[in-house]
Amino acid sequence: MLYHAKEHRLMLSDLQMDYITFGLGKKTLIMIQGLNTRGIKGAAPSLAWMYRIFAKDYRVYLFDRRPVVREGITVRDLASDVAAAMDALGITNADVFGVSQGGMIAQYLAIDRPDLVKKLVLAVTLSRNNDTVKQVIGRWIELTERNAMKELIADMAEKMYSDAYVKRYRPFLPLLTLLQKPRETERFILLSQACLTCDAYESLHRIRCPVFVIGGRQDRVVSGKASEEIAEKLRCDLFLYDHLGHAAYEEAGDFNQRVYDFLIG
Repeated sequence: MLYHAKEHRLMLSDLQMDYITFGLGKKTLIMIQGLNTRGIKGAAPSLAWMYRIFAKDYRVYLFDRRPVVREGITVRDLASDVAAAMDALGITNADVFGVSQGGMIAQYLAIDRPDLVKKLVLAVTLSRNNDTVKQVIGRWIELTERNAMKELIADMAEKMYSDAYVKRYRPFLPLLTLLQKPRETERFILLSQACLTCDAYESLHRIRCPVFVIGGRQDRVVSGKASEEIAEKLRCDLFLYDHLGHAAYEEAGDFNQRVYDFLIG
């Protein structure tokens, strides 16, 4: 299997969670993805390839959200799930890399369980609500409730990616609608609503580990300003791509290298 990528399922008394592992390094890296329409099942090879730069130095764990999501779940609850999974697997003092909603979760993980986090990367994320994210997430929820999948995937692409990227791949949107439409619409709605529960800003001072904030200045999902205010509050390193937005982690060829350099340095 590519980079020793494997899929696993963790079964605890009150938690079931799918996760992927890859790499055989001595360090431990926890990766927490953003809001996802499909989950990680079947994605081990592609994710291992996307994040292959970490495979030599790290044993990487990429956790999914719990399959059954209750109404009213928060990103802090999702952070508790990640902590429970790490406890069950005997993982402590790991580097943590959170993207978008995963960055919201990672903040609460570092706030509530500092024993689990050695270094922290917060990518294209926020620490508290703003008008941009409320409008965007509200739109995605409304389109999902109407089962307007073509509009949903098109809107997600337009909000996340640069104009040049969207123009280049617009002919493939019908295929993306088939491949990326939510497997479980109710679960997607509840996880989308959870994005609007992040309120970590006033508790960021409790994060004591080194932090790197990275994002896109043209972010149309959470805003580029959200990255700036996290970095200002934490007085940590910040890098923003001037001409990219929320999907900078896919579009920028040096994105993972910047994250790797911070974690290894």
